[in-house]
Amino acid sequence: MDVQQIIDEQVKSHPVVLYMKGSPSMPRCGFSATAVQILQACGAKEIFAVDVLADEGIRQGIKEYANWPTIPQLYINGEFVGGSDIMREMYQSGELQQMLAA
Repeated sequence: MDVQQIIDEQVKSHPVVLYMKGSPSMPRCGFSATAVQILQACGAKEIFAVDVLADEGIRQGIKEYANWPTIPQLYINGEFVGGSDIMREMYQSGELQQMLAA
C-alpha cells in the first residue's frame, strides 16, 4: 500500500481523525495542542490521532492528500475540516460541535 492509500484508509475508517505532531496526551507543537483542546472541549471521545513526526511519508503525504500545507489536519466522517485556526473559528460558531454530534 502506498502512503495515499494508507491515509485514505485511516480517514475513511475512523469518524474523527487528527493528523498532528505528537499525541493527544503529549502534543509536540502549539497548533496540535490547540487542536486537541478544541476537540476535547467539543466532547469528542474517540479521536484517531496520527503522529506525523513518527512517519515522514505520512507527514508529506497528508499535505498532498488534502492539498493543505500545514499540520494539524482534522477529518470528520471522511471529510477534511481544516487546521487549528479553522477548528477554532468553527468551535466559536458552534459549527464544529454540530459536525461532531452528527
